[in-house]
This record gives sequence, C-alpha cells and structure tokens, in this order.
Amino acid sequence: MAKIGLRGKQWLKGFHILFICAWVGTGISMLLIGFVKARVPNGDELYAFNVAIKLLDEFIIIPAAFGSLITGILLCWLTNWGFFKFNWIIFKWISTIAQILFGTFFLGPWTNGATAIAGAERALALQNTTYLYFKQMNNCFGAVQMILLIAVIFISVLKPWGKRDKQSGA
Repeated sequence: MAKIGLRGKQWLKGFHILFICAWVGTGISMLLIGFVKARVPNGDELYAFNVAIKLLDEFIIIPAAFGSLITGILLCWLTNWGFFKFNWIIFKWISTIAQILFGTFFLGPWTNGATAIAGAERALALQNTTYLYFKQMNNCFGAVQMILLIAVIFISVLKPWGKRDKQSGA
C-alpha cells in the first residue's frame, strides 16, 4: 500500500489538528452559551441563544467532527500508524465514532428540539419541561463530550498505551 511522505503527513496532521481544535473550541463555546441562556431577560433573546447554538452545531461542529474522522482515516491508511497497531489509536477510533454517533442521535436532536420550542414559546419555554430536559441533557452530556474530546487530545500527545501485542492478531 502506498504511503505518503513526511511533508504530506505533516499537512494531513495539521488539518487533523485544525479540525479537532474547531470541534473542541466550538463545543466549549456552545456549552458556555448554553449555561448563559438561563439568565436571558426575554423570549426573543432565549430563542436567539438557541439559534446560535444550533448554527454552531450545524456549520462548525458537524463539519469539524467529520473532518477529524476523515483526516484520521487518511493518517491511519497513508502512514505507518495503521488502524489497529496501537492501542491509543484504537481508543481514538472508538471515542471519535461514539461521539459522532452520540451527537447525531442525541445532542443534535436535543439542540434542534430546544430551538423549536424556544422559537414557538419564547420565554414560556423556560417553563416547558421538554425544553428544560433538552437544555439539561445538552449541558450535562455536552460537558461530558468536551471532557472526552480533550482526553483524546492528551492521549494523542502522550500515546499512553503503546503498540498492541503481535500475538493479539495486530
């Protein structure tokens, strides 16, 4: 299988880091907006906060997550790292795919639901149990997701688990 040279690997790694920075930075921004929106003085502002979170999700989080996934695939495929040679890479695969799936099936729908309710009910959304549930779930699990993403960054740098045993089929 053809491998890329050092310069290609550097470019690919640079884009990989760029995508993960966008994913983490935007996720933290969304969390901060989510925590601040409980203190808004009127329904129009509440709706605006929800729309801002939704737009950040759709236009930065989703592309950045998939950019990270695609550049990760390319890094494994086109370099000597491989897909399953190192335990830290396996952890990154599991974590990245799990987070993309969790975002797709839970965080995204909660964000969209909260935005729809805030759009329809404005300030009354703060008394709507479904809206409050969506808000609480996004705040709680969004924070968990950010902690896990930051852990993945440190695992990428520290590479704590090394190479898999040759006897384990790697």
